[in-house]
Amino acid sequence: MDIFEYLVQAGGAARTAQLIEAGYSKRQIARLVSHGATQPRRGVFLAPGCNPGLAAAIHHNGRLTCASAAGHYGLWIRNPPTHMHLACNHGHGSGFIRHRTVRFDGHPTLPLAGVEDVALHALGCLKPPASTALATSAIRLHGVPLELLKNVLRGDRSAPVLRALRELDLRAESIVEVDAQHLFRTNGIAFEPQVFLPGIGRVDFLIAGFLIIEIDGHAFHSKRVDMLRDRDRNNSSTVKGFAVLRYMPEHIWFNQQQVLADVRAALALRAGRSG
Repeated sequence: MDIFEYLVQAGGAARTAQLIEAGYSKRQIARLVSHGATQPRRGVFLAPGCNPGLAAAIHHNGRLTCASAAGHYGLWIRNPPTHMHLACNHGHGSGFIRHRTVRFDGHPTLPLAGVEDVALHALGCLKPPASTALATSAIRLHGVPLELLKNVLRGDRSAPVLRALRELDLRAESIVEVDAQHLFRTNGIAFEPQVFLPGIGRVDFLIAGFLIIEIDGHAFHSKRVDMLRDRDRNNSSTVKGFAVLRYMPEHIWFNQQQVLADVRAALALRAGRSG
């Protein structure tokens, strides 16, 4: 592979040592600039338009991790980090959040911490539900063992880690479900996630044994067959004595007080009828 093509496939940023390890000669490396790469500092090469986060990681001799690596691995994170998170075992540089403990091999070609370290760093750094969403997706999408995370963090008694481990619930199938779990949990609303109800199917949440909460994704009702199936589910729920509240992700993220008010009103109404 041409060295410039390798540089582009490596995220557009690489150090001399990485290029040599990949099998390129010092003469080939010296010609990178003539092929259009830039050399902002000795031993660092950047392709035009390279990812700024990856470039910064190379510049600081570290690897993106925690919230800064989430997008590269397709992990669940709603808001991009305001500060870059780097895994590095040195004390040089500033302007980023430093994660010193690295336990696993990093990405083979990109300056990214291993997905296991990304999840571990998030659990110890971010607040729920951001930490739990990222870790849940690392487990569900990349097969990171839950027990591995727990075993590594067993000796960490810090409040963020303990809280995140308590909230990890792998039954959540999307970031909005993690956020909904956090919303209900922190407001004292007991729930059962991903419950199968005979004659109805699997519902996102069941509260107090009768209140179904469904969260519809962005692709919801994209086909007429989906609309027909949804009408059947709603009708079956009503016939079988269940109440149903449906929300879009935006409700869970931006209108939480209304969601809580709806749930509490439904619970109060049922309590009043049975009182």
